[in-house]
Amino acid sequence: MSQITTVSFFKLSGFKRMWWAFTQMQLGISRLDQVNGLEFFKLMGSGSGNGFSILPNFSTYVLLCVWESEAHAVDFFEKNAFFKEYQANSDEQFNVFASAAVSHGYWEGKQPFNTTEELDKDSPVMVLTRGSIKKSKLISFWRRVNRVSENLSHYEGSLMSIGVGEWPLIQQATLSLWKSKDEMMHFAYKNEKHQRVIKLTRKLNWYQEELFARFKPYKFEGRWNGRDMKNFIEAKN
Repeated sequence: MSQITTVSFFKLSGFKRMWWAFTQMQLGISRLDQVNGLEFFKLMGSGSGNGFSILPNFSTYVLLCVWESEAHAVDFFEKNAFFKEYQANSDEQFNVFASAAVSHGYWEGKQPFNTTEELDKDSPVMVLTRGSIKKSKLISFWRRVNRVSENLSHYEGSLMSIGVGEWPLIQQATLSLWKSKDEMMHFAYKNEKHQRVIKLTRKLNWYQEELFARFKPYKFEGRWNGRDMKNFIEAKN
């Protein structure tokens, strides 16, 4: 059995459903703690706009899971009562199955991803960046991050990007899907705004903990922004 990672995106509408999802940021933890084969998980909210904002977006949530095997993930999606309830409350829901290729750093003192894959230059790539921001650096961070996030959402080769987090303002993550490794690498190393923020991150020492990971996504299920995501991503490639 090989470890895999899944990322599930949920979009909800209406006060009752959005309030339910908001409460699950804490209440859902106990419902996931004992799931068979689940090695690591995070329930996260998102920011407004394209997701990179100090203002919350109460309609969009993300569940990231690390599994002992794909079989455990499939069993969860098909049978788990919590996941089924989340689906029933959602207008749109989308799952990505992926294997980790590169992972550096820690998430709450853990390195959750076993790297088992090589990235193909012409195949889709999923990228996760996560940081726990020092409280003394919050103003400095939020003054600058929106400039790059706006650029990312419109960058050629970006299929999807969203800013998410466990706690508003302090613990932030970015999840993005790219058409290919080459286009992702071009943004990471050639985009001037992105490079400036990387340099500022090091210079200003924003984070007390960081994690960066790249994944090879291999299966897509569900809809997002009115699209069947499997068909949408296959058409782009």
